[in-house]
Formats: sequence, C-alpha cells, structure tokens
Amino acid sequence: MNIRPATLADAQAITDIYAHHVLHGTGTFEEEPPSGAEITRRIEAIVSRGWPWLVAETDDGVIGYAYAAMFRDRAAYRYSAEDSIYVRHDAVGGGIGRALLQALMAASAASGFRRMFAVIGDSGNKGSIRLHERAGFTMVGTLDDAGHKFGRDLDVVLMQRALP
Repeated sequence: MNIRPATLADAQAITDIYAHHVLHGTGTFEEEPPSGAEITRRIEAIVSRGWPWLVAETDDGVIGYAYAAMFRDRAAYRYSAEDSIYVRHDAVGGGIGRALLQALMAASAASGFRRMFAVIGDSGNKGSIRLHERAGFTMVGTLDDAGHKFGRDLDVVLMQRALP
C-alpha cells in the first residue's frame, strides 16, 4: 500500500468511496452523495489552503482517503484540525484507516496544526472510535441525538489529541 497526496485524478475514486458511506453508513451525516465535481471542489479547497488530503492506493487503485481541515472556519482555530477518514467498503479492517490516520497526523503537524479533533458520526461507530483511541485520541464527549439519518437519531462522538 502506498499513501500519497491526493490529486484531482483521484476525485472519481474518492467520490465512489464516499458515496457508499453516504448511502449505507452513519459515519457521515450527508444523505445524498456529492457529485464528482463537488468532490473535486472539496479537494481543491483543502489543498489550496496547504492542508493534507491523502489517498491510500494498492494495485487495485485508491482504497481509502483522509484529509484534515481547520476545525472551524475562524482564525482562532488556525492550529486545530478535524480529520476525515474513509476506506473503501470492501477494504475495511485491513489497517488502511490506521495507516491513513498516522500519515494524516504527521502531514497535519507539518502543515501547522497542533491539535486534531475527531467528530465521529454515530456513537455506534465502534470501528472509528477504536481507530482513534489506538492513535492516542481521548474521548471529549458525546452530542446526544445531534443528527437524524435512516430513521434514527444519531449521536456525535468528540475525540481529541495533540499532534506530534
């Protein structure tokens, strides 16, 4: 597996990975998959600010991606990042998320971030919670019933860690 910075040529693979999570998962609260053009716009917006957007690829193509963006779009948050990590549904559980998160934390620190927050959709999302715990994130709290998807009220789990 190779982890590298994303390019616009990766946009369709990223679109496909994310669409599956939007349509079948509760880790994201989006309910309609964004178009390839919208994903391209999102990649450009992150990368143009000097923040990391990474992909994991094998001989089978892009199998996951991760990016970091400023936690909130106000100047005082300039050293705080929020991470996003998605792995292709047929590659979950193979260590791809862990490798992406480790690379993302290093790239985020190199881009000036000092702290990273995980805003995890659905308190039942044990895989993401464990991934972050194993990477040194600590639980900050839970926002009860913060979202509604698939006919269910969903919590949001907040986790954090200092970056190296």
